[in-house]
Amino acid sequence: MKFTLSWLKHHLDTQATLDEILDALTDLGLEVEGVENPAAKLGAFTIGKVLKAEKHPDADKLRVCIVQTDEGESQIICGAPNAREGITVVVAKPGTYVPGIDTTISVGKIRGIESHGMMCSEREMEMSDEHDGIIELPSGEVGQSFADWLAENRPEKVDPVIEIAITPNRPDALGVEGVARDLAARGLGTLIPREVEPVPAAFAAPFTVTIDEDTLDGCPLFAGRLIRGVKNGPSPQWLQDALRAIGLRPISFLVDVTNFFTYDRNRPLHVFDADKVKGNLRVHRARGGETLVALDDKEYTLQAGQMVISDDEGPESIAGIMGGAATGCTEETVNVFVESAYWDPIQIAYTGRALKINSDARYRFERGVDPAFTPIGLEHAVRMIVDHAGGEASELIVAGAVPDTDRAYRLDTKRVESLVGMEIPDAEQRATLEALGFRLEGDMAHVPSWRPDVQGEADLVEEVARVASLTKLQGVPMSRATPGVPEPVLTPMQRRESMARRTMAALGYNECVTYSFIDQAAAELFGGGGDATKLENPISSEMSHMRPSPLPALLQAAARNQARGFADLALFEVGPAFHGGEPEEQNQVAVGLLVGHTGPRDVHGTRRGVDTFDAKADIEAVLAAVGAPAKVQIRRDAPGWFHPGRSGAICLGPKNVLGVFGEVHPKVLAALDVKGPAVAFTVDLAAIPFPKAKSASRGAMELSDLQAVERDFAFVLDANVEALDLVNAAAGADKALIEEVRVFDEFHGPKAEAQMGEGKKSLAITVRLQPKVKTLTEEEIEAVGKKVIEKVAKATGGTLRG
Repeated sequence: MKFTLSWLKHHLDTQATLDEILDALTDLGLEVEGVENPAAKLGAFTIGKVLKAEKHPDADKLRVCIVQTDEGESQIICGAPNAREGITVVVAKPGTYVPGIDTTISVGKIRGIESHGMMCSEREMEMSDEHDGIIELPSGEVGQSFADWLAENRPEKVDPVIEIAITPNRPDALGVEGVARDLAARGLGTLIPREVEPVPAAFAAPFTVTIDEDTLDGCPLFAGRLIRGVKNGPSPQWLQDALRAIGLRPISFLVDVTNFFTYDRNRPLHVFDADKVKGNLRVHRARGGETLVALDDKEYTLQAGQMVISDDEGPESIAGIMGGAATGCTEETVNVFVESAYWDPIQIAYTGRALKINSDARYRFERGVDPAFTPIGLEHAVRMIVDHAGGEASELIVAGAVPDTDRAYRLDTKRVESLVGMEIPDAEQRATLEALGFRLEGDMAHVPSWRPDVQGEADLVEEVARVASLTKLQGVPMSRATPGVPEPVLTPMQRRESMARRTMAALGYNECVTYSFIDQAAAELFGGGGDATKLENPISSEMSHMRPSPLPALLQAAARNQARGFADLALFEVGPAFHGGEPEEQNQVAVGLLVGHTGPRDVHGTRRGVDTFDAKADIEAVLAAVGAPAKVQIRRDAPGWFHPGRSGAICLGPKNVLGVFGEVHPKVLAALDVKGPAVAFTVDLAAIPFPKAKSASRGAMELSDLQAVERDFAFVLDANVEALDLVNAAAGADKALIEEVRVFDEFHGPKAEAQMGEGKKSLAITVRLQPKVKTLTEEEIEAVGKKVIEKVAKATGGTLRG
């Protein structure tokens, strides 16, 4: 939204400076995006007087001029046809930047004669398109600033242009009057009422306007007046200057009037050449397929249901968006029909988007204009046309009625402090709302018709606080409702996720945040890709399914990095994995991926490829950090996307799987174009039991000062017995005394079978006994040893090796 300072002062009686106005606009929520101040770029130009002008000896069209300036007499070469002795001119001295030619003036030679400056035309200073000759001033003192002369004699030429950003909820600020109203409420001046004396009706309306019954919801009101005998032509200079300043090109007086009121009062209008309208006008919905050449000379095909204005021969205007070229005004127009209507914002937006038309009328109607101002805006336009272009006006032609927008909300003056935190006196609050156009009856505030955004009591509070200025808010300490340490903000799961992230980052992994959607082929590699996790409307074919795990996305990221020369990677992600389409069929997991080698090549040969035990060490570190029990089981139950012989699952019992780790299966690496070796692990953060007791600190560490005892056992077992079964059996012999059981030797293969029998192997374990009450005697140690042998024999069928 652009307007000039003088345009604003047409509605606002103020003595405020430009800077004060700019600061107030931004503070009121009408953010200033830019200011063009012509005086600033004209400040270096001064006034001079031509003392002598002689023909250039080597050029017929150039003249050598002696110009009196504030620095004395200067010689300036000029090619303008009106350069002559005795005229007062505008001088650009050496070092002055001339914006119209994008040049900084310097001393130079033209056909062998030095020139010390330039005498300027209006186009060279970007004041207008006039460039037939240099500026001739009727008055002015030598050395006077040209910007100061313009401010005194032609202020419109140095009128600052202000551009503000309008949020969608403030359509009233799309008119200069609405901006002035806000500034007046802030106290920067007084709003100037702009009433209009309607033009008396000179004759009866020669045609009628009707609105179809099914169109009244989109156009509740259509009004107009016919004016006969107008003389169209160029607009008055003040109107042309105002439109040019905001970037609009003056076309003709009748068209310029509609553009003026669009910006002045947020009231889009349309003017028909009445002689080109055939019969009566009708507002209706298009059947679909009708065509119309609009004022932008483009042909549009209307869709069924879009609103149009038609005469007896067909569509003449796309309602609320753009008029038709066939009934547009030209210099020959003498009879015009001025239209002012109210259109439903949503329907205008739908039509504008469907036809891809952007116009000032659409921009305003789809945000909402003042419905009550519809007939009043018409009278303003008719009065201006008759006053400047002559003619006589018909009686009002109207269809429909002004829609009822009256609504009122209770003004609770105490809510300002509770909602905003500012103390504003009751009288000031009421005065603010009245200045903004609200009508107060007791404690009820009636909303003005031009404020569709005010929809409740809280909006009244916002208006009061906005005008009072939120910059006046002062920080105050928060009152403590309850003493003591407040409850933690994060949930236990959120804290667990955070700890998993910190731990993996500390282990050297780089965090990734990938999409929760992957392609079906990748999802099927990891047990997903079914209809339950298929997206109804995917972003692309590569994001068709919810991911069964973050691991495929990490592997794809690794492939992209390898393609760019980064072979050794450590990536992790903490996020959801989806096993179905229901909310309860997803869980939070922490996934880590190691690809390549442990480090760069070195002279000591310490570099090696990552292996299963790297993943095992890292998953154990993450589990310990998030509070998993120390005693867990490791089974061979890893899913199919891991290597079957180089992977494992960490469990609490046979069913509760806390996590899996191991080498990624070669077929998965091949499918995702990842060059191995690659190992990974996944921790199911929800499967880890939360502590039953809520405590802000850990429990005390229990240490025993009694001597621990270790005993070794070697058992002969069937070759298919897993070491885990042996360890669990031995640990269960005496849970109070046995602190740890670990395997330290394995003897298997042909030699073992030759000594112990076919299909046999030997596993040796160390059992650590830690007494807590008294030192163990030899008999007590032997008793525990017998229990270990019995437990192992019962659980695995193993015998003590002799």
